[in-house]
Formats: sequence, C-alpha cells, structure tokens
Amino acid sequence: MGNDVINQLEAFKQKVKFVEDYSVFYPGISDALMQDPLSDKVNSVASEFKNLVLNHQVKDIDFQHAIQVGLQSFKSMYIDLDTEDRERICHYMEELMDIVGLENSDGLLNQFMYGFNFSYL
Repeated sequence: MGNDVINQLEAFKQKVKFVEDYSVFYPGISDALMQDPLSDKVNSVASEFKNLVLNHQVKDIDFQHAIQVGLQSFKSMYIDLDTEDRERICHYMEELMDIVGLENSDGLLNQFMYGFNFSYL
C-alpha cells in the first residue's frame, strides 16, 4: 500500500457525509444535528486506517480492530440512529475496507447493524 491509498483515504475524509445518496438508497441523515458528529466518527476510522497504512506492517486484523473501535464510538448515539443511518455508517466502513483491500470485517458490521455476528451461526 502506498501513496495512492493514502490519497484515497484523504479524499474519503473530505467527502461530505450523511447527505442524500440515491445510488445507495440513502435519503440523508434523519437528524441534521447529528451529521457533523457522525462524520467525525467515520473520519476518525479513516484517519486510523491512514496511520496503519503508514506503519507499513499492517495486517487485516489491525484494520478490523480500527473498525471495531470506530463502531464502538457510535454506541452513545446508537439508539438515536435510524436504520438508514446505521446502514450508511456500515457503507462508509465498506468504502474504507475497499480502499485498503480488506475483504471482510470479521462480522463487525453485522454485529453493529443487527446485534449479532452472522458468521458464527
């Protein structure tokens, strides 16, 4: 992984998040006051991914741990998120995974979205 990945992560952080996006059937944030705090939390995961890439010795489990920590940061506001907003958070995590070539979250996205990990069923 090199400068291209770093540039993609930086571009991801610059994107305005939680706005209407019908390409993924997202109507936009349900509560406009939550847009900035949610965006900051997503961007924090992108920053951690960047730090890991700069480390050069990164493994999938390191990215998965960053996802886990990032998703846990939403815990205090989870109840205030509607389904579409939670799905959008997962979609952003998947975008970050694609940037770094991470093939799976080890069930973390399912755990966040549905409360359990389907991979253990």
